[in-house]
Amino acid sequence: MPIPARRITAFQRREDTTLRLPFEGDNWHTTWAADDQQYTLMCDGQGYNTRLWQLQGVPPDIRFVDLPGYPELESRYPPEPEGPVLFSRYYGFGIIAYGGAIYHFLSTPNHNFGGPSPRFVGAKLIYSPDNGRTWRNQDGGPVVWEPWEERSHENMVFFEEPGECFSLLSILQMGRNYELNTDGYVYTYGPNGNTEGAMNQLVMFRVPKGQILDRAAYEYFVARDSDGSARWSADLAERGVVHTFPSGWVNRNTHPYSWHPCVVYNPGLEMYMMLNWGMGTDGEDWFTQPSYLGAWTAPAPWGPWTQIHEETAWTPGNDPGARAYQPQIPPKWIAPEGRSFWLVWTDFQVIDERRPYYAYNLQQVELTVE
Repeated sequence: MPIPARRITAFQRREDTTLRLPFEGDNWHTTWAADDQQYTLMCDGQGYNTRLWQLQGVPPDIRFVDLPGYPELESRYPPEPEGPVLFSRYYGFGIIAYGGAIYHFLSTPNHNFGGPSPRFVGAKLIYSPDNGRTWRNQDGGPVVWEPWEERSHENMVFFEEPGECFSLLSILQMGRNYELNTDGYVYTYGPNGNTEGAMNQLVMFRVPKGQILDRAAYEYFVARDSDGSARWSADLAERGVVHTFPSGWVNRNTHPYSWHPCVVYNPGLEMYMMLNWGMGTDGEDWFTQPSYLGAWTAPAPWGPWTQIHEETAWTPGNDPGARAYQPQIPPKWIAPEGRSFWLVWTDFQVIDERRPYYAYNLQQVELTVE
């Protein structure tokens, strides 16, 4: 694949376009379906652990429309009215729509985040054959939210893999209904583990579009050859590192959470774009300082990735108290010529003594291109 002649020389977040919507939740991984609607995943908001919404309209006039057929997560398992609350939680991240279907991965922690050494250790896969009206388990049966003690390689698509890789997943977006893809593969990314030195390593796999439900069809990136092509292996143990992000942005306590990317194809500029973020940490706890924000471009889904923007203190609105994370680019909101898009993120701020504030925030980004 030839490298585009154009290159991005400036990445400007337009603070004057900032919108902070009163819609509580975080993460907001978004896909563009065949019905011309966008679908966005939300975690920990509106009374749900994970929920999928139809995202209608164009900023600033956007609406979140509930999908009543989405299977509700049990918030507590087992019910213990006189004992500690044990949450049987799954967190929806990676999502892709094509062919009238929606597929999405939900990350599973090892136990309640209030317990010792919490972290994400695997991912569950569910899908809707009818653009979100009904949902099925990976095996085609009804969706089952397995409690922690029943999760295994048999019912999770990834579970306790080497280094706990592929526990936080993001799927490449390529236009409406994935129609800009020409090689027939879905590409998925994630951190290589949960610790400094591994979490800031990007790994990836690909799978033919018609076989995303079949883990045996997954192929893992091994290396880039000198001609820019990629080598792949069916053996996860042979996975290679696609890109390495800066060190010093992975927390140890709470649960390690960092370097979970957003990757989209920008058709106007004929290049792939990646946004990623690092946890603002003192080395132990999370959100003790502003986050890291970076942007990269590449001629192919596997890179090589060239950095075009870096902020070591990402403070939208010039607010020193901002604790922004999970930058996303809704694929429908990329301008046709590719020189601007809407950036979505979540902000973690304590607004009273009871709870932090999570919300849907967005602003335009303008690109200078040569």
